Amino acid sequence: MSTLTRWLHAPQKTWLRRATFQVHLWTGLALGLYVLVLSLTGSVLVYRLELEQLLASPRAALDETATPMTADQLRAAAVRAYPGWTVTAVHEGSYRASRGRGRPGRGPDPTAAIVFERDGQRKERLFNPYSGTDLGDSFTQGQFALLRVVSLHDDLLLGRPEGTRANGALSLAFTLIVLTGAVVWWPGIARWKRGLGVKVTAGWKRFNWELHSALGFWLLAFMVMWGVSGWYLGMPDPLTDLVERWSDPEGPIGERPGDLFLQWLTRLHFGRWRDPVWGPWLKAVWACVGIVPAVMFVTGLLMWWNRVVRPRQKAGRRRTRVTNLPAAGSGPP
Repeated sequence: MSTLTRWLHAPQKTWLRRATFQVHLWTGLALGLYVLVLSLTGSVLVYRLELEQLLASPRAALDETATPMTADQLRAAAVRAYPGWTVTAVHEGSYRASRGRGRPGRGPDPTAAIVFERDGQRKERLFNPYSGTDLGDSFTQGQFALLRVVSLHDDLLLGRPEGTRANGALSLAFTLIVLTGAVVWWPGIARWKRGLGVKVTAGWKRFNWELHSALGFWLLAFMVMWGVSGWYLGMPDPLTDLVERWSDPEGPIGERPGDLFLQWLTRLHFGRWRDPVWGPWLKAVWACVGIVPAVMFVTGLLMWWNRVVRPRQKAGRRRTRVTNLPAAGSGPP
């Protein structure tokens, strides 16, 4: 019987399946924390734009019937609000958000930004240009925390380009985990349907195994997409070079099939759909499915613990009890 035939009917007995399982197991354990962190932060960042709006200080609404305060009036309002601080700059109207991102698609922003300094400290506050009311920090603590989550997901808090490259390499390793898991999933022709569903009435160990198996089957495409796209976003040169090699050099840049593939790979990775009808639903799907790699790690870790670690612990305790038994004839007369 050939190796392929044995794998189709009884894969557990083939050396290929056993070797693939070992690669899947130990790579998964080694990258477990990475997968857990990237999975959870990725789900959160599907709603990055909404979170930025939620965590930012409120801004003034444009009122074309009202007359905005002059720079001197705003300066005076700021001094009254923060006595003892020196106003070093007043930025009137059309205020651009920090780091030059602006506020695309949201219309004119009349909010004024005022910079204060005192004893070497510096802060920047937003003010209503019509009433002189203090609106809050130009960049809040919540926004800073969100930026740290973004950095954790994008470059592992290591900065660019080192962090993004490391992230790309680890994403490629995650793809290896997913693909080897697909090989390990195959139970044989006679039993392949067993890996498609979950029996909630089974014991927790059986439920844990079936959940790991079913999620791996049904969401395989999502996880491969995240692995490959994460590799591309962290290490873009290999795929970009491949697209350039196989694309028409005379074709319009950005519209060639390879260019469109890379664009869609990026869109699919982030899942920040803007369609007014389907966008919210697709975002919810991406956020929910995004935690699946974390669930896969936890369920896989539990299986390894129950099958390997616990039996060894029990065997160790039995050996300890046997060793501690009193020798024959050594007891009291």
